[in-house]
Amino acid sequence: MTLDKRQFMGASLVALASASMSKLALAQAPFPTRDLNGIIQFGAGGGTDISMRGYAPHAERVLGRNIVLSNRPGAAGAIAANFVRQQPADGYTLLMGAEPQALFRVMGVADFDYNEFFPVNIAAMANTILLVTRPDAPWNTMQDILSFVQANPRRVRQYRSGIGTVPFTVNLMISRLTRFETLMVPFDGDGPAIAALQGGHLDIGFLTSAAAIEHVRAGRLKALGVLSDQPFQGIAPMTNAPSLAGLPRFLPWGAWFGVFVRREVPDAAKARLVAAFREAGNNPDYRRMMEGRGNTMLNLGGDEAQRFINRWTSTTAWLYQDAGQARVNPETLGIPRPR
Repeated sequence: MTLDKRQFMGASLVALASASMSKLALAQAPFPTRDLNGIIQFGAGGGTDISMRGYAPHAERVLGRNIVLSNRPGAAGAIAANFVRQQPADGYTLLMGAEPQALFRVMGVADFDYNEFFPVNIAAMANTILLVTRPDAPWNTMQDILSFVQANPRRVRQYRSGIGTVPFTVNLMISRLTRFETLMVPFDGDGPAIAALQGGHLDIGFLTSAAAIEHVRAGRLKALGVLSDQPFQGIAPMTNAPSLAGLPRFLPWGAWFGVFVRREVPDAAKARLVAAFREAGNNPDYRRMMEGRGNTMLNLGGDEAQRFINRWTSTTAWLYQDAGQARVNPETLGIPRPR
């Protein structure tokens, strides 16, 4: 073998060894070693979007990496969830989701739910829910709109998003107590619905205060009532309407917002994400923002978050079943009736 050949082979072996060492070092480096992607289940400007866009910067500071956010709305969140299911189970693709996915199997939306995902963190619960209308609407109270709807069935245009969402579920609660026949108009999330309300293309909508309260304060929307038996920031409770006095039997109830990864993600990456988002959830600025919008901070990760999801799913799935709205009996899916 000539000297040149020996030199070439030696250089090649060194290069191969260096590449192998680089890969090994990368594999042993603490997670994350690159930026992450955050896939938001609903459209821009809605409660999930606002909550997650406020959350991500605080987690980024802990992780030392950017979280690149994108919205993939549609099918009550199933489009975003399916996208995340198809990505590598390495922890670099986060599902930034909300409550409807817990009911996918019950409502026949998909053959999966959160059983295929690991809950990194349930940040907050939006259990302050408002019925809003456009500022120039002729109604000022919950009783005003109930009386109008009952005298004019299917004339009022009501915002509806996918099965399992706040508008769908709260409408079901109201309909269990009194006649409430509106014309349901579908939108992919609170953001587009708010724009339609402000533009006069919708008449009313049930929205989390996280999505609606700034518009109410600015006079861009008018609140007719809050889903409670107590007032909220000067907004009267829906139970002021006599026919809705029974609402508290469904409460407390609300939307919630959380971060998930595929269950197959390595434990070390899961643990790192849980710790990072828990620290982010304790950030005073984030808590102030969320609580100012009427959210209840939860900041639950891992097993705690899973227990929360299980309880919420049981309560809501059986509400749907008892109202004749469930496509699949929760019992057949192993979802126990709430005690």
